Amino acid sequence: MGEGGVLRVGVDIGGTFTDLAILDDEGILAIGKTLTTPRDPAQAVHTVLRRALADHRLDPARVGLVVHGTTLVTNALIERRGARTALITTEGFRDVVEMGREHRYELYDLNLRLPRPLAARHLRFGVRERLLADGTVQTPLDAGQVERLAGELAAAGVEAVAVCFLHSHLDDRHERRAREIIKAAAPGLRVALSSEVNPEIREYERASTTLANVYVQGLVEDYLDDLRGRLRGLGVPVDPLVMLSHGGLATVDVAKRFPIRMLESGPAGGALGAVAFGRTGGRPDQMSFDMGGTTAKLCVIERHRPLVTHAFEVDRVYRLRAGSGLPVRAPVIDMIEIGTGGGSLARVNALGLITTGPDSAGAEPGPVCYGRGGERCTVTDADAVLGYLDPERFGGGEVKLDVAAAAEAIREQIAGRLGVGLAEAAWGIHACANESMANAARVHAIERGQDPARLPLFTSGGNGPLHGPGVAAALGSPALVVPPAAGVLSALGFLSAPMSIDVVRSRHELLDELAPEDAERLFASLEREGAEVLTGSGLAAKEVRYERSMEMRFVGQGSEIEVPVPAAGPDWRAELAESFHRQYARRFGDVAPTGVAVEALTWRVTASGPAPTARLRFDGGSGTGDALLDHREAYFPDGGYRPTPVYDRYRLAEGAELTGPALVQERESTLVLPPGAHCRVARDGGIVVTL
Repeated sequence: MGEGGVLRVGVDIGGTFTDLAILDDEGILAIGKTLTTPRDPAQAVHTVLRRALADHRLDPARVGLVVHGTTLVTNALIERRGARTALITTEGFRDVVEMGREHRYELYDLNLRLPRPLAARHLRFGVRERLLADGTVQTPLDAGQVERLAGELAAAGVEAVAVCFLHSHLDDRHERRAREIIKAAAPGLRVALSSEVNPEIREYERASTTLANVYVQGLVEDYLDDLRGRLRGLGVPVDPLVMLSHGGLATVDVAKRFPIRMLESGPAGGALGAVAFGRTGGRPDQMSFDMGGTTAKLCVIERHRPLVTHAFEVDRVYRLRAGSGLPVRAPVIDMIEIGTGGGSLARVNALGLITTGPDSAGAEPGPVCYGRGGERCTVTDADAVLGYLDPERFGGGEVKLDVAAAAEAIREQIAGRLGVGLAEAAWGIHACANESMANAARVHAIERGQDPARLPLFTSGGNGPLHGPGVAAALGSPALVVPPAAGVLSALGFLSAPMSIDVVRSRHELLDELAPEDAERLFASLEREGAEVLTGSGLAAKEVRYERSMEMRFVGQGSEIEVPVPAAGPDWRAELAESFHRQYARRFGDVAPTGVAVEALTWRVTASGPAPTARLRFDGGSGTGDALLDHREAYFPDGGYRPTPVYDRYRLAEGAELTGPALVQERESTLVLPPGAHCRVARDGGIVVTL
């Protein structure tokens, strides 16, 4: 099997499962899933890849591309498993990272807890130097003070240092000189400069981002070296590429330098997979819904592109409360994370209502039905009791589900407390999870100027097809789309991403005073910087393309919006003003102030290589008759348990049609088709459901 052609491998390490997909020139060749090994994540990658290569008799020497996404950076920040880190900043500004924006994210909570900085106060130091807001030097850097401090930090066991001087995004000479001094005095210290990690305005966010980057850098370097060695041990001849949070790829060396850009690398794959199938299915606008074992992620796709933001929070005190986490400035696909996944714990709250999440059973111990020591019932336990999951074939048979144990947990923890039957309690958990995700999706879409009732819902993840129909029905979506290998779509999506890097600089300019030739020089310098990274990663200069944007606002406003920059020309400034007003109206409606000047603050270039020509599909069977496996008792609220046909997803041919109730089962996920729903297999292998 698979005797010719180059193999492309995508691997996604999630909170519960590690997913794998292997493609050749014709489409999907092999997929795999194994439980994540949190203490040694590279072990799960090694296990699932070795098994897939062996099971499908594939030669590892034929692997020409390995793309990898991981939750390692996010988990290290949440669990505080990074290096002992110090902050060196301008004298008088050591407490910026603790003061933050002085914003109470929960106004009336008297016991409010604020995010804890990655550098404790006794490891934050101010040194004599001062750069003014116009870029001129008021106080030269005190080199002797930096040298003494570096020696003291090394002697105290500090492993990493973040350097963030005031206004260094305008002039980085003091930061670069400080690094030279630190490296000479204490060569063992790892040093990160804010002018390289995040050369943008706003000292708090810049310092927080630089701290986070150097805090996890050692872990990421060790992990990527370990992963590279394990791949070599399997006979894979290429180094892995790393998925970045904004949907582009980077080499191992770039990822080591900027690990903070890997924060949301896993979820990015689901959005990229949605884009790839949207192109083949003619859906330029849709909503990507990825539900895994720990969380669900939602992302709006516009004109075949996921929305991207440049601000993110990590390690929130309250998981879903904006403002309660550490701010990070890095390009990331704009998605909302919902604390609902298959492992989300279910309970009855003080009002006598069923709630799910945000806490999760994760991979260890996992849901009760996994038989790994879990005692509290979860969403997956409810789905097993409802008959939606095959106890013998779950996860390709790797996990045998103990449905009786799940039923007992739900009976004791939910049904008994509410005085209802087991089926009603399990359905309540399932429906509660759906409604929670639909509410979040509705708000997310509306805040971005989209009507969720007009967007098809593209669902993926191990639990996406299970809950997608309920979420789509609650949103009023015109259709639900379930791709092939939905349970490992993030791994597939990785293989549709180009090499890419985002280069940014902050420079304040009034639009009326901005000379087009000055703008062209600045953008050209950013493009050269991006090209250096990509050509150093093996791309030819002629393959690199650039996309320019600026973050702009009306004078007097406190935040900006990202604006596409038109091509150079005689009317460039007028076209840029028009682009800004168009984006402003799209975001906020017809409320733009009149007679107010416009200013630019941040300049951005995305440099990227050509997109791969991956075919994210597989060939199905001959029809619905061959695909029918058996019947299983499954629960639906309008008629209780009933014998429900179970179909093998891999045997459904293009054009095959089904009417619910039905269960469409593949190795990593199961589509629950409710009574009255209709579905059809499209040309790209996706199942399009009409509710």
